[in-house]
Amino acid sequence: MPVAAAAKASTDRDTAREPARNGPDGPVVIAGAGIGGLACALALARRGIPSHISERREVFAEEGAGIQLGPNGTRILDALGVAGSLQPQTAAPDALVVMDGVSGRRLARLPLGDWMRTRHGAPYWTAHRADLHAALLKRVRSEPLIRLSMASGIVSAGQTDREVTAHLASGATLEGAVLVAADGIRSTLRGPAFTADRPGFSGKSAARAVIPAALLPEGLERNVVHIWLRPNAHVVHYPVRAAQEIAIIVVLEDQHLSEDWGAPVLPGWLHQYTSEYPPRLAELMGRPEWWRKWALPALPPVPRWVSGRVALLGDAAHPTFPFLAQGAVLALEDGMVLARCLASHGKDVRQALTRYETERRPRARAVVAQAEKNGRIYHLDGLMARARNTVLTTLPPETLMKRYDWVYGWKAE
Repeated sequence: MPVAAAAKASTDRDTAREPARNGPDGPVVIAGAGIGGLACALALARRGIPSHISERREVFAEEGAGIQLGPNGTRILDALGVAGSLQPQTAAPDALVVMDGVSGRRLARLPLGDWMRTRHGAPYWTAHRADLHAALLKRVRSEPLIRLSMASGIVSAGQTDREVTAHLASGATLEGAVLVAADGIRSTLRGPAFTADRPGFSGKSAARAVIPAALLPEGLERNVVHIWLRPNAHVVHYPVRAAQEIAIIVVLEDQHLSEDWGAPVLPGWLHQYTSEYPPRLAELMGRPEWWRKWALPALPPVPRWVSGRVALLGDAAHPTFPFLAQGAVLALEDGMVLARCLASHGKDVRQALTRYETERRPRARAVVAQAEKNGRIYHLDGLMARARNTVLTTLPPETLMKRYDWVYGWKAE
């Protein structure tokens, strides 16, 4: 049943769970209760495998702004029993409209909505990141096979041939058969066993804001994803929270490093970049009462994702720029594949984790590379920008979208 039809029906039903198999000897310990960690625990529970999530924060704050969920992501949310509770808070945009951020003219209107649902069997949603996290968290807290511990961050780990021991900042320990590091790009567990590299600054910063949909300037469609392309910058905005609000993200070439996920934007910081924007875009950029910015980090490819009984997941393994809107969805995919591998290989944890890395690495590498390529294309100038715009205005919209079938058509099973 397509997600669109199944979402409401899945609101109150339990996630379909397969009979318990000869899984690992002991629970899976998961470092981090972000989107990837929560989804991984739910995917494991779906296979009858218990897990213990260890989260360093005492409470969850409402972080981020908008998030886009392609069919490869919404299909997973349905399988995990999350789509039904999240769907009322989402929007299903009709199209992706590409705008010239210099002249203000429309370059292309690419199909989403019914076209995407028909082609890939699941919808394309936009949502507030906090709403997605809340839906996953609600499901996790209702699952008896999952234990969630707050204020218990994992700082290091040790392992033997039979188990892994996670050491908490409090001095306590957790034992399990596997440790999954789902603790983000600045993972504390991705140490020398995985890579000697640390995240650096990409030279790009992003600012985000959310406004009531009623403040959208006249002439801009509400139920559409807009992307405005300019030399060294681009702006994306789309509906969230049942299309009652609009999330806005602006990405700029910037040399001011900040490791804060939500640093307040200083007065005039954004205006210096947007003063020459087309009137409708400039009007939109002036509507938010506040902005938050963060520097986009970069990390060279991690040479290995698995070390014994420890595996990396999501941004800890393969951080990506947000220029393909696949960062969170990649983490969802990771969780589904990792759970399948652990269930399929029984007590042979090392073989299961090797299979997980072997299967996921090519996919993640391709998505990360495409996101980097998109970022370069978005920020083109001069003759290269004119050539890009010619392609967008002349190729059939469906032809342009079919180029991403390999992204949106991915299935976990």
